[in-house]
Amino acid sequence: MHRVGSGGRVLQSQGFAAALLDRDGTLVADVPYNGNPAEVRPVPGAKEALDRLRAAGLRLAVVSNQSGIARGLLSHEQVRRVNERIEELLGPFDAWHYCPHGPDDACDCRKPAPGMIHAAAEALGVPVERCVMIGDIGADATAGLAAGAAAVLVPTPVTRAEEVAAAPVVATDLAAAADWILAASPGRPKVLVARCDSAGDVLLTGPAIRAVAARAAHTTLLCGPRGLDAARLLPGVDELIEWRVPWIDPQPPPVDSSEIDALVKDLEARQFDQAVIFTSFHQSPLPLALLLRLAGVPHISAISEDYPGSLLDVRHRGIDENISEVERARSLAAAAGFALPAGDDGRLRLRQPLPAVTGLPDDYVVVHPGASVPARACPAERCREFVAALAAAGHRVVVTGADRERELTRYVAADVGLDLGGRTTMPALATVLSRARCVVVANTGPAHLAAAVGTPVVSLFAPTVPYEKWHPYGVPVRRLGDADAPCRDTRAAVCPVAGHPCLSTVSAAEVVAAVEALTAQRGGED
Repeated sequence: MHRVGSGGRVLQSQGFAAALLDRDGTLVADVPYNGNPAEVRPVPGAKEALDRLRAAGLRLAVVSNQSGIARGLLSHEQVRRVNERIEELLGPFDAWHYCPHGPDDACDCRKPAPGMIHAAAEALGVPVERCVMIGDIGADATAGLAAGAAAVLVPTPVTRAEEVAAAPVVATDLAAAADWILAASPGRPKVLVARCDSAGDVLLTGPAIRAVAARAAHTTLLCGPRGLDAARLLPGVDELIEWRVPWIDPQPPPVDSSEIDALVKDLEARQFDQAVIFTSFHQSPLPLALLLRLAGVPHISAISEDYPGSLLDVRHRGIDENISEVERARSLAAAAGFALPAGDDGRLRLRQPLPAVTGLPDDYVVVHPGASVPARACPAERCREFVAALAAAGHRVVVTGADRERELTRYVAADVGLDLGGRTTMPALATVLSRARCVVVANTGPAHLAAAVGTPVVSLFAPTVPYEKWHPYGVPVRRLGDADAPCRDTRAAVCPVAGHPCLSTVSAAEVVAAVEALTAQRGGED
């Protein structure tokens, strides 16, 4: 018997902790002695059923008879390649086991013998009595029961009538089998999710966190101080842990072993069943994964092109790096077994209700001149021109900014805009943005806050990072600025080009035209 998998402690939720699945006829259409990955065809509904089991915290293993090896019809390499293709289509499995022997070899691993069931339970770190075997023929059920596991038969046209009659549980398909397993496993996992950088990054991860929360008993978000206010606004988050991560924060503190020890002990005491580490494309999840392993977290998922060794249970990779950060994070959540529930459109969203804000005009446009990263901010004199031009065009203008930006907002608002600089918390700012007809803002947190409340955005986007990854998600947007400026893709925090040409060339007329196009569009939708 050949196996590939990883161990780990059992999840704390009661009921079944692992599902062991036959391969051919159960997960994929039965092609006799298949050694060709191109012929792999999942059975209908297989991925959805598996994702539900993953989301409930169950570990998954495949146990399969492959007598084609003994018969000389298959090689181990062909079986490996077919198994890899199945994972590409159906998502990750925690262990793979197959028996290469023939019916006459008298091995203890070929089903209906229980050897593979015992080996899979051991590899998963799960007591065999907390495993359930799912297969399409009597040998699958017999192997599971002989090992001390539960068994569910999912018949196909080749399943014999006497096998169906003898099975302890019969399900019409994998979806029904998952229903039965989940009904017998009421516990849901306690999950830690991590997004440790800025407010905008946390907001963009919101839909993925909702996907986790929809299938978790309790969801804790580990975030840095720059993302804390945004984290408090995310639906689905039950608890927050704030920690300034030294390998992510732009102004990192010295590494302090006592602080790390305290964090590990805190995480260990909370007894998480799973963790999902969300990162940007230029960040590594592996340092945090190491700390989580030291804290005893048994199942960790992250995106990692770097070799993770034993630090990750789900190593998600091969992602199109041109997709939005929202979709990138959601793809990780799905790979970890947490798909968005039906009815969730996957857009950014905030907790409701938002606080009341008084003294606002009845109809207005917001100009937010600041940015968390200086290289992404539009020059103050340009923003002042935008406010004046919008006012001249008949728009009421509200200027917003953080407390540290009071001088900036006062200058930009001049005597024609309502200056709210330093006068709003993040929830109150969300209220101001939600009531605006449109927001003019750089690539910074309030752009994503506007998207989270459904307000159109004129995006003054410096091309230091890719627009396709960081644009305001799910709302109408007009992008302004030179997309091919010399600073493109530099990830610079301070503008590396004299004169800041990517945004200093944006004219007031362009901003007015973009605002009027978006407000006209929104007016039509209302």
